[in-house]
Amino acid sequence: MISAMKRAMLILIPVMLLTACQKKNSFRINGNITGDRQDMIYLKRINIDTPLLIDSSKVNKKGRFAFKVRSSEPDFYQLGYSDSEFITLLAGPGEKISIAFEGTSLFEDYSLAGSDGSEQVRMLDQRLNITKKSLDSLRVLYDKASLEDGFEERGPQLEAAFADLIKSLRRKNIEFIVTNLTSMASLKALYQKIDDATYVLYDTRDLQYMKILADSLGRYYPGSKHVQALTRDLKTGLDQFYRRQLLEIADQFPETKLDPELTDVNGRRIALSSLRGKIVLLTFWSFSSRECITDNLQLKEFYRRYSRNGFEIYQINIDEDEDAWKRAVRFDELPWISVREDDPRDLLNARLFNVRSVPANFLFDRNGEIIGSNLRGRALQIKLDQLFNN
Repeated sequence: MISAMKRAMLILIPVMLLTACQKKNSFRINGNITGDRQDMIYLKRINIDTPLLIDSSKVNKKGRFAFKVRSSEPDFYQLGYSDSEFITLLAGPGEKISIAFEGTSLFEDYSLAGSDGSEQVRMLDQRLNITKKSLDSLRVLYDKASLEDGFEERGPQLEAAFADLIKSLRRKNIEFIVTNLTSMASLKALYQKIDDATYVLYDTRDLQYMKILADSLGRYYPGSKHVQALTRDLKTGLDQFYRRQLLEIADQFPETKLDPELTDVNGRRIALSSLRGKIVLLTFWSFSSRECITDNLQLKEFYRRYSRNGFEIYQINIDEDEDAWKRAVRFDELPWISVREDDPRDLLNARLFNVRSVPANFLFDRNGEIIGSNLRGRALQIKLDQLFNN
């Protein structure tokens, strides 16, 4: 008898393990619709640009439907009748989600359980919808007031109320992001829009929250297409911010051009603008920085590969010891243009380019426009390949 029980257990254990693994690699949705309903409901996975249909379910006579979806990590889904009638879910492995649709507005009046991420998304969507309805009401009041006496006083009051609503939602979304840095739902808070042209997080300062979130989610979900898109958006946003900052600095110092003209190791004065017509990498470095030395080794390979096609490096040294700099350039056999700040104690060019640490670099196109910053290693190689092989 005992031997038979052991054999039975040996058979059951793999089955139990397989069942447990399947649960961890999938999630379930069980739903119920009260009131008017359609015969079919559809589940789509939300890609970066467009939702992708992955399954459909028949809604039975009692209004019930169900889905079972394979999943390896949390992802966003669209559940509904069409692309205009749906709710957004954030579902992940092992979840058993229960959804109840009721009321006249099915996709606004719903409740769910079994998915923390989906509940967070529901709350964010609900808060956005409430704000948008309040804004619509203010627009109606504003249009009406514009036709009445006293608009000079009433108009600015309504405009201020309009702005306060958006600012309030922005503050709430920022608070949500900061307190939920490991949740993909924070992406929803980050990218919410008031309308097609207006993001809830609209201020340039909000780039800091994008960076904090990208760093956090990048550690937890490095393979997620949504996190990878966030990282790309962050880089684009930072590049745009940096270009605006350069223009602001140039406006503050109209007598100073963002065009270094410095002395190289042979005593020649060379201006960055003299290299127009070439792809130029402007770099800042120090011979006392191990990271700069390593960076130069990579740059040597890129210079060897692309210099014959019109690639040049204009490298500015920030060290005070001029003789030591010249020795370092010659000892390391740096083949590109090596120049030095005229006054290493002031570092004018490093300040103008807002260099906070070295190595730092800026990539210029053939017209002298900045097309990239702080590209190193693989990222720089990909960019140069695009420029010279297309």
